[in-house]
Amino acid sequence: MEIVTGIRLRDIFIDNGNWWKLFIKHRECLRWSIIVNVIKMLTCRTGLLGYHTYVCPDCNHTFKAPHSCKSRFCSSCGKRATDDWIKNSFNTLPDTTWQHITFTMPSMFWEFFWMNRNLMNKIPSIAARIILTLSQQQGFYPGIYLAIHTFGRDLKRNMHIHLSTTAGGLALPDKAKWVKKCYFFHKSLKSMWRYEIITLLRKEYKSGQLKLTPNLRHIKDYYAFNSWLDQFYQKTWNVHLKEQSNNLKENVEYLGRYLKRPPIGETRITDYDGISVTYEYLDHYTQETKTMSLPALIFIANLITHIPDRYFRNIRYYGFLANRIRGKYLPLVNHLLQKTGQTAQKVYTTWRSMIRKTFGYDPIKCPECGARMALESIVFTRKFKNIIPLHKQIAHGYFQLL
Repeated sequence: MEIVTGIRLRDIFIDNGNWWKLFIKHRECLRWSIIVNVIKMLTCRTGLLGYHTYVCPDCNHTFKAPHSCKSRFCSSCGKRATDDWIKNSFNTLPDTTWQHITFTMPSMFWEFFWMNRNLMNKIPSIAARIILTLSQQQGFYPGIYLAIHTFGRDLKRNMHIHLSTTAGGLALPDKAKWVKKCYFFHKSLKSMWRYEIITLLRKEYKSGQLKLTPNLRHIKDYYAFNSWLDQFYQKTWNVHLKEQSNNLKENVEYLGRYLKRPPIGETRITDYDGISVTYEYLDHYTQETKTMSLPALIFIANLITHIPDRYFRNIRYYGFLANRIRGKYLPLVNHLLQKTGQTAQKVYTTWRSMIRKTFGYDPIKCPECGARMALESIVFTRKFKNIIPLHKQIAHGYFQLL
């Protein structure tokens, strides 16, 4: 049973062979993760990935529930993954004062991260290290989690970091007490972030690993590149600090917007006429809702560029929330905060509960007699590696022929 609301991304990709046209034209430069995630999204809940079969014990009515794709690029699966992360984080993270910080950089740097994707793995630790350094100067060890964000609200490329940190932490050096009050100053954050990013680019170029953008092809040596970078010490770097808040749920939900969902929610798509896609976005500077119309192929190209590589971790944890030490420190943190701490079991939203919440009915309640249907079998029609050769048929929506 598929959740359908408004204009679907899948319909835009399939209509007129839009995705296939883009694939054929640019397949030499499309990353494998893009192709895989698009195929997953197109086959989500079509039956190609398998299905659960339910049978009514009273009247033998049969119902097949097709499997989902579990891709972050899929609107339905991405939303479910985000909602589960929010619920689990709310149950796991310490209930204390938090502060959300957004680290941005000049637009001229954004293209470096598409041409040198390995850099995306380096800037999260830079942002976290800045907070850890400033926290150590104030005598405490914080908990930090962050998300790497590659797009703006209008879907254009915009590399930045959304970070949340405890405004306080375990007292140094023995970590036996909780420090309640701390402050991060905008000027210090901005100057440290600017220095670290410029230093990173300098090191990458000096090592011979950095690919330059087309507008910098005239640069032939380290000294010329270093001179070009110097101008950015004079430019404004925006680091935004939200007010500290004791509302853990609000903080988790705020960051949850930037995590596992695709770059645009289907509810923001207001029109598709077979040629152009129109969608809404909130202008960051004017705080006004605006609309943008793009040709379908350009709209798709803008979306898929933000699909992460396989195994790329969009959410990262540092400080006492780091995966390798959280088992040791979280119980201590909860004890010092006099909180109950973590729940024993992770939350997972089932397809049945999603349908009940969205449409208000139980999908395994027999529509004929009202009895509860029983699971009869689980069928995996094809392994995903066997679906990839069917890419062309899938891209044109010929599911009934497969």
